[in-house]
Amino acid sequence: MGKKNIHRREFLQRSAALAAGVTIIPNVAMGGVLGHKAPSDKLNIAGVGVGGRGFAVLKGLESENIVALCDVDWKYAKKAFDHFPKAKRYWDWRRMFDEMGDSIDALVIATADHTHAIIAAHAITLGKHVYLEKPLTHTVYESRLLTKLAEKYKVATQMGNQGASGEGVAQIVEWLQNNEIGEVTKVEAFTDRPIWPQGLNRPEQGQWVPDTLNWDLFIGPAKMRPYNEIYTPWNFRGWWDFGTGALGDMACHILHPVFKGLDLGYPTKVQGSSTLLLTDSAPVAQRVRMTFPARGRKGKMKLPEVEVYWYDGGLQPMKPEGWPAGKDMNDSGGGVLFHGTKDVLVAGCYGKDPWLLSGRKPIVPKTERRITLSHEMDWVRACKESPENRLEPSSPFKEAGPFNEMVVMGVLAVRLQGLNKELEWDGEKMEFTNIGEHETIRTVIKDGFEIHDGHPIFNKTWTDPVSAKDFASELIRHTYREGWSLPDMP
Repeated sequence: MGKKNIHRREFLQRSAALAAGVTIIPNVAMGGVLGHKAPSDKLNIAGVGVGGRGFAVLKGLESENIVALCDVDWKYAKKAFDHFPKAKRYWDWRRMFDEMGDSIDALVIATADHTHAIIAAHAITLGKHVYLEKPLTHTVYESRLLTKLAEKYKVATQMGNQGASGEGVAQIVEWLQNNEIGEVTKVEAFTDRPIWPQGLNRPEQGQWVPDTLNWDLFIGPAKMRPYNEIYTPWNFRGWWDFGTGALGDMACHILHPVFKGLDLGYPTKVQGSSTLLLTDSAPVAQRVRMTFPARGRKGKMKLPEVEVYWYDGGLQPMKPEGWPAGKDMNDSGGGVLFHGTKDVLVAGCYGKDPWLLSGRKPIVPKTERRITLSHEMDWVRACKESPENRLEPSSPFKEAGPFNEMVVMGVLAVRLQGLNKELEWDGEKMEFTNIGEHETIRTVIKDGFEIHDGHPIFNKTWTDPVSAKDFASELIRHTYREGWSLPDMP
């Protein structure tokens, strides 16, 4: 107990945002993971990041006790504060843990992507159940860490890709595993996002920080930069330090039935391309190819090597032969096509409304669990069950963690496209195996766009060349700002 408590105390005391002497005592030091509850008992739930998606999730959990609300932007969070007037309000999740740790059973986390892992990881070590919005994490390492911590501390976890609890995903899995379309060697998926600004030069001037925003806490483990209203709220998704672009935002919805239905693991090869790639801001449009090795069989389905293609920014796959003329491929923000040897399976965003290109309607056994509760309330159910008897919700970290590694691998492929080659990936070791010691990479700081006499000119400003291996390693596992740290990998 002593070592764990000291580690936590050191973590808190290193943060300038906390007063001296504040400590968090892990729940495991007081008897282990929080005990299970009867279904009629209410969970005490805290929300961290409650101004946007977090508010929507918490409203779906109103049958429970919402006891605390934490946000770095109290103007953006006002609707949640007003809706849950009895909940105690915080700027800093660490102080919330210190003051209310004993009375919090579970957390809903919907902050910017770059702070997902640090909040969730420390919550898990305190024995808290966690509902974490997508993308699960900002990096491959963070996803691996949450996967292992959830397994170690036996808490109930759920990623906020709500389509995982829908009928469409269950049908897709059943159709695939009943061999309805044959062997799948290619999958194409796309989204119509971004619908927030991307492909932007970094602002050259800072602005005064609003009184209602704690900018230092928003930055958290990232590198400090001057405040500008272009970064937050919501627009954080388009900035590499805070978000993962359209791919990280929507692939967690659209690729989930692909990962689950085809029993994917780690890719072995990845390659990405995009519109102008900037140092700070995600591109306007991206394309990625990930190759997964043969995986034996699952159900009646043989699982050969498969290539998974991703498109965003308005790009779509070419329509396959036999596509119904006039039918829009975009269904609720995107879509996915499974190309099988016998047929093509098509579905919309979130895995919704699957259908076969042939027009045939499969009748197959229902082998997947149907979730009658909401995505959020199914997690609540799991929180109240003992670890030994728990029925996992539809997107627990033991699945969502490896799946999110696939998602952020697409981000890596795009950000490393300047190496001009297909990258080979060792998933177990979390490293690229074909980046040489002497290879370098550089990125565009600003595009320098001007028009002279009617002619467009790009006087690009580039970074100095840096070690490609070091650059890739930093993308795989970020170096956190001083005062911020993750728990050790189990």
